[in-house]
Amino acid sequence: MEWVLAEALLAQSRDPRVLLATLCRGEASAERVETLRFLLQRLEDGAARGGGDALSEAAREVAAGYLVPLMRGLRARPAGATDGDPPAPHRRRLWTAAGAALRSCARLAGGSQLATTLAEEALRDLLASGPAPGLEGSAEAAVEVLAAVGPCLRPLEDGQLLERVAQAALSLALAGDGEAAALAAGRLLPALGQSGGAVLRAVWGGLLAPSEPGRVGPRLQVLSALAERLLPEPDQRQMGPDARRCARFWQTVQAGLALAEDALTRKRARYLLQRAVEVSAEHGADCICGPREGNGPSLFWWSEKKKDELLKFWENYILILETLEGNQIHVIKPVLPKLNNLFEYSVSEENVPPEQQSAGVQCQPETFPAGRWLLHPSWHLCIYKRMFESENKILTKEGVVHFLELYETKALPFSPDFSEFIIGPLMDALSESSLYSRCPGQLMGSGSPLGWKLQRFLVTYVSLLPEELKSSFLLNFIRKMSSRHWCAVPIVFLSKALAGVPRCKALGLEGLLALRDVLQCTMATHQVLLRGAAQGYLLQTAVSLLDVEKVSLSDISTFLLSLRPEESLGRGTSLWTELCEWLRVNENCFGRASTCSSIGLRETCSLNAYVKNLVEEYVKPPAWEAAETCWMPDWAEARLVALMVLLAVDVEGMKVQYSEKRRTQNVLRMFLDPLLDALGKLGTNAYMPVLKADRCLQLLVTLLHTCARKGPRAQDDEVSPLLQDLVAATAESISQFVLRRLTMSELSSVSDLDRGHLYLQVFTELTGLHREVGWKRGNPVWRVLSPLKTACIRHLQDMDSGQEPTLGRQVQRVVSMAALAAVCKAVDQKPELQLDPPDAGPTERFLASLPLNQMLQKPCPEEQSSDFEESPSSQGWGKIAAQYIHDQWVCLSFLLKKYHTLLPPSEGGPPGPALPAVQMPARTLQSALDALTVLPSDQVLPVFHCMRLLVPQLLASSESLCIEAFDLAWKVICSLSNTQLIFWSNLKAFVQLVFDAKVLTIAAKIKGQAYFKIKEIMYKMIEMSAIKTGVFNTLITHCCQSWVVPASNVSPGSLSTAKHYSELVLEACVFGTVFRRDQRLIQDVQTFIENLGHDCAANVVIENTQREDHYVRICAVKFLCLLDGSNMSHKLFMEDLAIKLLDKDELASTSRTRYYANSQHHRVKNRVWQMLLVLFPRFDQNFLNRIIDKIFQAGFSNNQASIKYYIEWIIILILHKFPQFLPKFWDCFSYGEEHLKTSICTFLSVLSHFDIITQNIPEKKPLLKRALAIVLRWGLSHNFSVRLYALVALKKIWGMCKTWQVEDVDAVTPVIESSLSQVENMHGAGNAKKNWQRIQDHFFFATFHPLEDYCLETIFHILPRLSGLVEDEWIAIDKFTRFTDLPPAAGLQGYLCPTQLRELRPGDWAQQDVGSNSGEADNPSEWTDVQKKIIPWKNNAPDLDLELVFPDRASRLGKSTGRLIVVASLIDKPTNLGGLCRTCEVFGASVLVVGNLRCVHDKQFQHLSVSAEQWLPLVEVKPPQLTDYLQQQKAQGYTVIGVEQTARSADLTQYRFPEKSLLLLGNEREGIPANLIQQLDVCVEIPQQGIVRSLNVHVSGALLVWEYTRQQLHRPGAPVGGPCLF
Repeated sequence: MEWVLAEALLAQSRDPRVLLATLCRGEASAERVETLRFLLQRLEDGAARGGGDALSEAAREVAAGYLVPLMRGLRARPAGATDGDPPAPHRRRLWTAAGAALRSCARLAGGSQLATTLAEEALRDLLASGPAPGLEGSAEAAVEVLAAVGPCLRPLEDGQLLERVAQAALSLALAGDGEAAALAAGRLLPALGQSGGAVLRAVWGGLLAPSEPGRVGPRLQVLSALAERLLPEPDQRQMGPDARRCARFWQTVQAGLALAEDALTRKRARYLLQRAVEVSAEHGADCICGPREGNGPSLFWWSEKKKDELLKFWENYILILETLEGNQIHVIKPVLPKLNNLFEYSVSEENVPPEQQSAGVQCQPETFPAGRWLLHPSWHLCIYKRMFESENKILTKEGVVHFLELYETKALPFSPDFSEFIIGPLMDALSESSLYSRCPGQLMGSGSPLGWKLQRFLVTYVSLLPEELKSSFLLNFIRKMSSRHWCAVPIVFLSKALAGVPRCKALGLEGLLALRDVLQCTMATHQVLLRGAAQGYLLQTAVSLLDVEKVSLSDISTFLLSLRPEESLGRGTSLWTELCEWLRVNENCFGRASTCSSIGLRETCSLNAYVKNLVEEYVKPPAWEAAETCWMPDWAEARLVALMVLLAVDVEGMKVQYSEKRRTQNVLRMFLDPLLDALGKLGTNAYMPVLKADRCLQLLVTLLHTCARKGPRAQDDEVSPLLQDLVAATAESISQFVLRRLTMSELSSVSDLDRGHLYLQVFTELTGLHREVGWKRGNPVWRVLSPLKTACIRHLQDMDSGQEPTLGRQVQRVVSMAALAAVCKAVDQKPELQLDPPDAGPTERFLASLPLNQMLQKPCPEEQSSDFEESPSSQGWGKIAAQYIHDQWVCLSFLLKKYHTLLPPSEGGPPGPALPAVQMPARTLQSALDALTVLPSDQVLPVFHCMRLLVPQLLASSESLCIEAFDLAWKVICSLSNTQLIFWSNLKAFVQLVFDAKVLTIAAKIKGQAYFKIKEIMYKMIEMSAIKTGVFNTLITHCCQSWVVPASNVSPGSLSTAKHYSELVLEACVFGTVFRRDQRLIQDVQTFIENLGHDCAANVVIENTQREDHYVRICAVKFLCLLDGSNMSHKLFMEDLAIKLLDKDELASTSRTRYYANSQHHRVKNRVWQMLLVLFPRFDQNFLNRIIDKIFQAGFSNNQASIKYYIEWIIILILHKFPQFLPKFWDCFSYGEEHLKTSICTFLSVLSHFDIITQNIPEKKPLLKRALAIVLRWGLSHNFSVRLYALVALKKIWGMCKTWQVEDVDAVTPVIESSLSQVENMHGAGNAKKNWQRIQDHFFFATFHPLEDYCLETIFHILPRLSGLVEDEWIAIDKFTRFTDLPPAAGLQGYLCPTQLRELRPGDWAQQDVGSNSGEADNPSEWTDVQKKIIPWKNNAPDLDLELVFPDRASRLGKSTGRLIVVASLIDKPTNLGGLCRTCEVFGASVLVVGNLRCVHDKQFQHLSVSAEQWLPLVEVKPPQLTDYLQQQKAQGYTVIGVEQTARSADLTQYRFPEKSLLLLGNEREGIPANLIQQLDVCVEIPQQGIVRSLNVHVSGALLVWEYTRQQLHRPGAPVGGPCLF
């Protein structure tokens, strides 16, 4: 048609110059410029047969005077552009037509002068504009001009110009992602590539230059555009370099495959790889690429002899990469076995080509399997990298697991790339916590499968490494661990994997320092148990991998200092023993340190000599003491010395199997002689340097703390008593020194406050020692108590005399108050130390008269001496003042506790009380509230203790004040985070305050506002437990403990308080939150660590706080089991609780009739029935009369399987114990079948245990007849499940009938026997036979015994496990025994299940069909066929077609689009439109026309389209506008085809679609209207064989779109293989 148009124009005028001049005048439109292009191309054909100079001159004028200015004028729309400017698609069309016309002008001009001139000008414009992103500046116009005239330049004469243009185009293409860069890569460079090898070599040289790692996308864009030149077909002449032989090319391809974030870049990389493979196969010649580094295997090679194997390899490789693009695990998983085949081929030695052997393949270390890598392993690693970078974490996990299993299933040769990959991408992927989750069906606490695979992999891989490479690999591995902050779960399993590496001398000092850095990373997590476990594993790593000759004892001790003894390295743990054994074995093998230690120690190799020198150097006074006496010494040195002393002592104890006590004593004394000597002189040597004394006391305190032995053999420790005896010998001297320092005004600076704290620590340790060894009255500690207390009171009284508050006086005041608080604590813990008589003495009167909350005035600055280098800042002095107030309340707490019986119930006491703080409780409580407002949260604990003693006395008389106290205390608790150590102690004190037994009793008695405030706080605490696990545990444990004592009393009125707060027990019975996935993972790993027991030191040294949600219900169960059913108050409490539980179940059933398994709704109902089973033994017949209807009604509800089992169980127990309820049970079967539906299965299941129900009934025959009639009736039900349950019950009851020889059943005997025989002997392998066998084997019918299995283990662990409940709901029976906050209960028959039920595995008969054959499908050796999503490759580069006028997203993907227009304006339903949109996008239609574009926002449309509207051009044409639209498309050459059955419609199988086709689809109901049928060029109908008259409009449209696509694929000139490259 274009040729006909040009001929028609030339026929109108003999002079073509006139036509050209005419077309160049007027407004520039796409149609005008395209017509000019047609004419020039026609003239170009005529000029080839002969032309004149006039035509050449005219062509030059058109080019210079019209086309070039036109192209330069087509810039990007500026910010202030008007709507009259041409839109982007129109501008692109103009540019394309102008470029083609310009190329024709250059050819018509003759020679290359015009092309050279235009190229020079365009190059100048391009260099001046730079890499302009988008359509800005003149870069785009310059690129279009160069692309047009570039092919007209002569390779020899214009070689330099071509090279300059090529370099500029390459720079532009590599510089950005804008339109100019895309034009340069997609149009200009391929056009220049036609000019010969010089241009290609110039471009190739630029591509080989080093680049940034993140700029691989532009480089691949250029390579894919030049693929036809760099990777030519066999019939094309090789004008440039062969990319296949260049390692840099393959590195770029691999970077695109593995590291590119966008799909388009990855697609280009796959295209280049595929083209290289196809070109290699078509050439038929051997080819090899040089190694990437050294003599490693080639990145790419080809051998014609191995063509079939190589094609298979690369076909599978590209298939895997394409499948990974889908991110769908069900599609990807079947493809993964092909990855195994890639490895098998890559290491097959028999396939080594001669050319690769000659190139020199790297030899393997002897530790690795024999063989060589034929293809570079980096190709395989690209696949893993791609999987690791996936957004789908399931896919990432599959990739990680597959890689970790490599060395278990494959004998792979050594490659340094694997080590780099492990330390890089693999460890980055392993940082994702979600990868460590359990597999379905795996028990909680059994450990992460990925964690176990990681450990086996690391052990295997390190074992295969040669010795010279182990050190560097492990060092880099550990450094990688220290290079980032890891979450708790990954760091635990990585550390565990390292600890499992076999012993070898791989690490030196650098490795030890790296491990210390990793230890710092573990401190970042709040999970204390996981943190401690990781520390233990890292210490085991050091013990296993250190080369002791390369590290010194000083290095070891510094490393050990990084471990927290309260979390991991506790004395007496298995970790401590392992460390001691390692030190014993290597005692004399350690190297010497290159420098002195931190305390100036002269380094030695012997452990004993090292420790002895360590203590001697520590005790010596430092040379810098005189200049820095005001500063406290660092505690770290004391911890280091204490740790090494105790380690050395225990190492000596190991040397003799049965060590003697005297030997241990001698060794300990040998180490501590310098310390004991210094401590013994403290009380008498007034000139001992203060710093030396402080360091000695620090070491003493640290030794006593560290020496405490943990673990099961703590009682057998010999060191602790010996150390206590040695300290006792110096107690007199120490006590006198502490007394002097605290009372003689020697502490006068701010830094001396730390010294005062140290001395009080020593005092506390000595008093604790006094309690342990049982010192008598008159011991050294007892002797300093009186003078210390007297001096402190004197100092505090002197400070109140109005003297000016100097720094020294204020510091002494703070120290005196702290010392007085320490004395009060000591006396409180050891009443034998009480000095004053029971009556109020001077000490008590002084404490009772303290001005509470008096702010400690900041000292005057003028009193500071010149040598005082510190000044108490406002913030620092505030902390000091807060500590002062805190100590005041400690003393007052001691006073109130001692004299709380003297607290008056009201303020009507005698005037002038002797103890104001005690006898005026309201004023004291108000002061406590004031203290809560000024004290920081870590200082409020003694205030809570005082409030606990005051509130019970004031609740009746000053209720509003007590409520204010509750509110303020609750605000303090809410402000704390549960990760803070102070949270739990403050919470416990708060619970003791608000939920004190006396407070609860008084509040319930008066029923005032305090009662409701307490309940409000109770529910708030339960709500807080969902966020802060363990809050409810503290509350319920305290309340149950306070109610246990009255519960054990059988007197009337016990539990009178608890019945008013039964909601608390009710909520505890059903408590438990559904945690997020990450929280469940943390709990699972913590359970795994706990299950390790004493093998993990963290379990020994870290106290089990029992803050799991399970312990709330455990506490409630044990409390209920402690109640006595014979006690009326207990009985009433349990009955009230049971009614509330049933109400809660009824409310849950009515609020939501359907709910998911393991949802919170399911779990609450499940817990209700568990508690009802626990309470059942305490129910009597009268109470059951009240609740039996509710229990039966619950059986009719729509319940999950586990709840059904509990309901059936409790019904069986009721009917067994009280057969009087059998008539009510029979009534349950009298409802109509439609009403019962499948809920009748619950009652039929009860009948399957009819032998248990009738066990105590003498006359069973009437009952058996009644049961038999019911079962036979329901055996005829229409529902399959009902019939199945009825058959199970029938088999049981019929067996009982035969046993008891029931009469009058002869009429039904043949029917029953025949039915049972038929179901037992049915043939075939259908579902009926399988289900019958499965229901008989089900635990509830085959093994479960309602009476013998009645125990806590069955209720809370076995039955939830067997019924398919999530593991979160399984409460292990050992948790009941570990919970010792309440005494053992005897309310149930026992804890443990005595039958074989505990040995069964889960398996619900109704659900066993799911996954029954999964074992065969999960790990196939290799799938014969796999799902492969079609990827729309173009025949050449994926994104070369820049002439598309439709959305850039589709064109940038390289999506091939045809010239098919689908008009769906008549379709109404969003589902049809959405499905049609997806079909059109998949088959590459050019546009979809709809009646209203708003349909794309419809959810039904989006559900069917699956985002196809984002990649397919959509046009809105309303139905009334269709006539005009069809006429416009006809004018553009389209054939309008109607999809309709008419009298003259053509058969679809016979019709041949034109390339430019428009499909008009009709309305769902009315089809195509008559007026539009007249506009059609042809109607096409789909041949039918059935009776139904028509197809769905979407289906009809899809059939025609596919038929159009199929015909276009097979038309002459279409790309071989269609839209798919493979």
